Amino acid sequence: MTAGRPPAPPAPPATPPRRLVFATRNPGKLAELRQLLAELAGAVEVLSAADLDLPEVVEDAGTFAGNAIKKAVEVSRASGLPALADDSGLEVDALGGAPGVESARYAGPDQDDRRNNDKLLAALAGVPPGRRAARFRSVLALADTAGPLGERVLTSEGACEGVILEAPRGTGGFGYDPLFFAPELGVTFAEAGVGPKNDLSHRARAMRAMRAQLLGYFQLAKPPRSE
Repeated sequence: MTAGRPPAPPAPPATPPRRLVFATRNPGKLAELRQLLAELAGAVEVLSAADLDLPEVVEDAGTFAGNAIKKAVEVSRASGLPALADDSGLEVDALGGAPGVESARYAGPDQDDRRNNDKLLAALAGVPPGRRAARFRSVLALADTAGPLGERVLTSEGACEGVILEAPRGTGGFGYDPLFFAPELGVTFAEAGVGPKNDLSHRARAMRAMRAQLLGYFQLAKPPRSE
C-alpha cells in the first residue's frame, strides 16, 4: 500500500489589519486623505470620527499645529486607537494671512463653502491680480495615547502656493478650491480634481513629510528590492 502525501500544514492565520482613525468628518478631506494613504490598504483599516460616532473636537487653538495636535490627541483618547488629524486652511497675503485657522468658519457660525468664498471675494474686491498671492497650509498630527507613542505626537507640515481668482472656476474639490489657482497645475484645485490635486496639494506634501514616521509606526516599510 502506497502511503499518501502528508497533509499540507495549515495556513498561518491572517494578520488582522491595524486600525487608524481620521479625526475628521469632512467628506472631501476624508477622500483626499484616504487616497494619500492608499499604500496602507489591507494592512490598515481606515475609519473616520463619524464611523465611530465620536464627539466633535472644538478647534480653539491659535495655530494649525495646535488644532491638529488637539484633534489627534482627543480622538485617540476617545477611541483608544491611533488617530491622524489634519488642520489646514488658506492664508491670503493681502489679508494679513486671513482666513488662516478660521478658514472653515470664515463666514461665521452658519457658514458653508459658498458663504466662505463669497466673503473672501468681497474682502479682496479691488485687489489686483499681482497682490492676490495665497497658500494652502496643512499640518498633520498622529497620536496614539494608549499605544507606544504615549504622550508624544508626530507632526508634519506642507504648503502649496497659489493665487486667489476674482471668480470661481471648476466644480470639483471643496472649500476654497474653486478660487485657488495653482500655477504648478495651470488650473484651480476645483478644476484639477482629487488625483492631480493630490500630487502637490498642501495635504499631499504634509503626508509625504509624515510618510516615513507613519510607515515606521505601523512597521510597514517595504523591504529593499533584491537585485
